[in-house]
Parts: sequence; structure tokens; C-alpha cells
Amino acid sequence: MEIASPAFEHQQMIPQKYTCDGENVSPPLFFKNIPEKTQSLSLIIEDPDAPKGVIDHWIVWNLAGTTKLLEEGAEVPKQGINGYNVNHYRGPCPPPGKPHRYFFKVYALDITLNLPEGSTKKNLLDAMEGHILGKGELIGIYQR
Repeated sequence: MEIASPAFEHQQMIPQKYTCDGENVSPPLFFKNIPEKTQSLSLIIEDPDAPKGVIDHWIVWNLAGTTKLLEEGAEVPKQGINGYNVNHYRGPCPPPGKPHRYFFKVYALDITLNLPEGSTKKNLLDAMEGHILGKGELIGIYQR
């Protein structure tokens, strides 16, 4: 399974538009080679380079298993609480200095999850356990 974006290439800079220095909207994402029998997709965007540990930027689940494109600024069915204590997309916003990596992880699941809006990443990871048919990863970079 693959995840890609027309806004930036793997291991390349995320455009300012998708960060706290720009419009802070989610970038468009493509999903390819989705496994057969996929019922839903989940998406986690995280920054492992944050000074105090991993910061989650977007936690999403129950995208239709047939989703091939998540448009820029897309509305999504279910969102979890991120590292900013909100349940919506928050773009890259690292402290000035070194570049940070942002991992866009997509998971194909054989079920639709029964998680309430505002669940945590841990809740999502626990619910996905044993149901992952495939996964993909895209890494973007941002520096202030």
C-alpha cells in the first residue's frame, strides 16, 4: 500500500500552506494499492522530532476503504485528539532551528472501527490491532 501527495514528494519539504505558518489546512493525499477486502482506512500524522517526544498532528479513522484521494482540507468521518489537544488537523509547527520530519501513516483495515470522536492515538492503535491488511508511509519535512 502507498500514500503520496501531489503537494510534496517523499522526504521533501512540506509547503508552508499546510503548516502553522500558512493556511494550516491538510494536504491532499493519494492512497494506492489498497488491499482487497479493505473496509476502512486510518491515518496518523506525527512528528517524532518534537523536543518533548512525538507530537500527533492528525488522527483519522473510518475513511471509506475505497478512498483513493483525500482532498486538501478534507472533511473526515472520525478524528482523534492530537498533540495540541484538539480533534482536527494541525499542521507542522516546529520550533525554529533544525528540520522536523512528519510521518504520514495510512492503514488499511478489515473492519470499520467503533471508536468515539475524540479518541486518542493509543485508542486507535489498540482498536486496529489484528485488523491491519496493509500500511503505507510518506515522510515530509518542515523547518522554520
